Amino acid sequence: MSDSHRRFLIEGTPVRGGWVRLDQTYREVLARHDYPPILRRMLGELLAATALLASNLKFRGSIVVQLQSTGPLQLLVVECTDDRGMRAIAKWNGGLDDAGEDIDLQQLAPGGRCVITLDPRDSSQMYQGIVALEKGSIAELLEHHMQNSEQLATRLWLAADGERAAGMLLQKLPTDDDAADALDDDWARVTLLGSTVRPVELLSLDAQSLLQKLFAGEDVRLFKPHPVRFSCACSEARVANALLLIGQEEVEAVLAEQGQIEVACEFCNRKYSFDRAGALGLFAQPEPAPTVH
Repeated sequence: MSDSHRRFLIEGTPVRGGWVRLDQTYREVLARHDYPPILRRMLGELLAATALLASNLKFRGSIVVQLQSTGPLQLLVVECTDDRGMRAIAKWNGGLDDAGEDIDLQQLAPGGRCVITLDPRDSSQMYQGIVALEKGSIAELLEHHMQNSEQLATRLWLAADGERAAGMLLQKLPTDDDAADALDDDWARVTLLGSTVRPVELLSLDAQSLLQKLFAGEDVRLFKPHPVRFSCACSEARVANALLLIGQEEVEAVLAEQGQIEVACEFCNRKYSFDRAGALGLFAQPEPAPTVH
């Protein structure tokens, strides 16, 4: 299963982990827009990272990770739902076609920030965490966020080459203080082993082969795979609701100028068109039902 996520445990230690591989999902995202090479790589890394973080969702809904700045990289957004449907987009201010692979996140997005939103589908309260872009890579940035916002020690390794994206995550589970020293040693040992992984191994090996190679002396319990796919939540109903929000006066002004309203989803490029009758019909009040005596 090329597009899949798998969780694992290092038995006898306070370490849990995740592995993800994205082929078609990643290519579906890249096919929607003509991104420069540096953003193709960063989109792949953020797709893999977000899929790994989404595995901890305890509700029906989605996690959205956004990188925002006024620099060359203006916006990088990835959304992953609880059933592992993913979509992503990037916006930039030109000048990145010739950017070298050694350029880091702080150079691309100076003074920027990372916003992580947990968005339940029901009426539960939305959670949002914000951290400054003070790290040089997406992996380091999200490790910093998890440590400081969630008090959860986390290590991430990410890779993307324009065709495939992959990642591995390790997290230290909360432990009893009495056993802290021994379990800290376990965490240090396992993360040291994890840090030997190479990008080519992330991109080419399946989960079982990779974990056997990295943690040969550990007892690893690998759980069943879950498929990941490209999926966009746009719909005609959502576009219609957006037109209602901007109001009839604004809609009539667009119709007067263009004769129709056409809206394209930025994530998937699907286009939705409304002629004059269809657009204005959204604002028509339904006739009251007749009274029966």
